[in-house]
Amino acid sequence: MRVLFTGGAGKAGRHAVPYLVAQGHRILNVDLVPLEADGVDNRLADITDAGQMHDVMQSYAGYDELEPGTGQPRFDAVVHFAAVPRLLMRPDNVCYHTNVMGTYNVIDAALKAGIRKIIFASSETTYGVCFADGEVRPDYVPIDEDHPTVPEDAYAMSKVVNEVTAKSLQRRSGADIYGLRINNVIEPHEYKANFPAYMANPDLRRRNIFAYIDARDLGHMVDCCLRTDGLGYQVFNVSNDDCSVNLTTGEIIARYYEDVPVREEMGPHDTFYSSAKAKRLLGYAPRHHWRMYLDDPRMA
Repeated sequence: MRVLFTGGAGKAGRHAVPYLVAQGHRILNVDLVPLEADGVDNRLADITDAGQMHDVMQSYAGYDELEPGTGQPRFDAVVHFAAVPRLLMRPDNVCYHTNVMGTYNVIDAALKAGIRKIIFASSETTYGVCFADGEVRPDYVPIDEDHPTVPEDAYAMSKVVNEVTAKSLQRRSGADIYGLRINNVIEPHEYKANFPAYMANPDLRRRNIFAYIDARDLGHMVDCCLRTDGLGYQVFNVSNDDCSVNLTTGEIIARYYEDVPVREEMGPHDTFYSSAKAKRLLGYAPRHHWRMYLDDPRMA
């Protein structure tokens, strides 16, 4: 597929985009900085500028597309990851404005360009646990897509608004628009760099619901979305299958979720952030887990 990908130079994108290229997709990365990766075209543009988004949606990806002399080809899909990526990076109003207006501009421009498949990055933070003031526990575990989304911070609020925007624009257009509630993205080098600390102090993972998503498996998830048509508007949790700490499910429940309802039977190391819907509807099958990458056998 010919895909316009916003934010490909970010933490998630710089792994997801090469994965998509390896699957045979042609990618135009639209970002404020280029992604230096083989087989990737780049366009520097600002998602908060509606005119720029309308322009790039109807543009050549690279010089080679001039050769046939048949005009500009249409993108088959848009993947929108560009955003202020977390709280406490930019002023709250800038974070909210960038994420909300950027997402509206991208989806609006894509639909008006005739693109019928849009995938956008939402967030685990929509559930109100990650960036809460103090401790907020889930209403139940494992968290699925039906869990309430009532956050209290500018970043997570922007993601909830983006989901409403996407749902509204999908209803009018009938296009396929899929939102990904992405858990904490882990790059390959971060297993050895960060996970020993998580093993020593599991409290560090409470705000992420003890879950994570390998950046390469996130690329696989996007590819699953690109290849699955006809679902209309959907949101999907995206995580790996296991917890990010060296405690059993029962130990985590006893220590952190003693009074939280457990809605389904869980295995000894199952994630508390369920991707069952993505597996059922998209064929999502994550491959990576932290035990593959840590040398200390005591942590397996």
